[in-house]
Amino acid sequence: MTQTIALEFEDNSQAQLLFGELHSNLTYLEKKLGVSIADRGNSLSISGTKLDVKNTKFILESLYKKLEERTLDDVSPSHIDTELRFIKSPELRKRKKMPDPEENNKAAIKTKVKTIAPRSPTQAAYLKSIAQHDMVFGLGPAGTGKTYLAVAAGVDMFLQGKVDRLIFCRPAVEAGENLGFLPGDMREKIDPYIRPIYDALHDMMPWDFMMKRMEAGDIEIAPLAFMRGRTLANSFVLLDEAQNSTCAQMKMFLTRMGENSRLVITGDLSQTDLPKGVKSGLNEAVDILSNIQEIQFTEFTVKDVIRHSLVQKIISAYDKATD
Repeated sequence: MTQTIALEFEDNSQAQLLFGELHSNLTYLEKKLGVSIADRGNSLSISGTKLDVKNTKFILESLYKKLEERTLDDVSPSHIDTELRFIKSPELRKRKKMPDPEENNKAAIKTKVKTIAPRSPTQAAYLKSIAQHDMVFGLGPAGTGKTYLAVAAGVDMFLQGKVDRLIFCRPAVEAGENLGFLPGDMREKIDPYIRPIYDALHDMMPWDFMMKRMEAGDIEIAPLAFMRGRTLANSFVLLDEAQNSTCAQMKMFLTRMGENSRLVITGDLSQTDLPKGVKSGLNEAVDILSNIQEIQFTEFTVKDVIRHSLVQKIISAYDKATD
């Protein structure tokens, strides 16, 4: 049964941002939810099934509120997709509830450069786990925000003075290439492996501030092998791409944990660049540690991929091909 409701927004400039250039956001909502949206100035008329109209109203009001509160500077289809992920959350559907925008806003992280908010229920749960537990594993495919959100959480703790240092590391394992044939010294050969960490930090800190903190030793980005023999106290420590660590490296890393430290380990259990026959340290750690209550595991799926919509389809296609 078709239902029609009216919706009006007071601020003209915010409404235009909400609607998008040439009303592209409204067109996107019509396509995604199967509704019909007619506009007249700041007023909208939304027609469709009762559920679709309800969801459209919720999304528009939620995004408008974020524009008012300056947690968003503009609105794009990706922001609409974020709202849809929360609406379609199995837990909320089971409870027949709509998402709580305030709860999502509480999970947002404000850095020196931008505000970073979870873009799926799993991301929200992941950030909550990092805030409340000393050791967290973030597991799942590429594009789900595991690394980016962990860096954001670490930066937030550092800027609030909850930790004295940020330490980010990755195994330096070749993905079909050989380090020995790359040009440059060892630092230049290793940089490509840790470049994603630099990129994430640059999104959250002014470049000069970040470089000063790195020169002072407060922020460290290094290959996993450099962690051997150290005790990492008063630090936020991230091991990224952990599926490429060996079992010995993983045990070494986990036992570096010192007082007042947070360890986050991220990786994809379904892929590894380790030599054939070498077991992934991440897979072994999940098997061995899964029953320790103090350690939290957040598992992302293809539905949590927040890159281009094609990425979800590509991952699903590869999963089916390897089943």
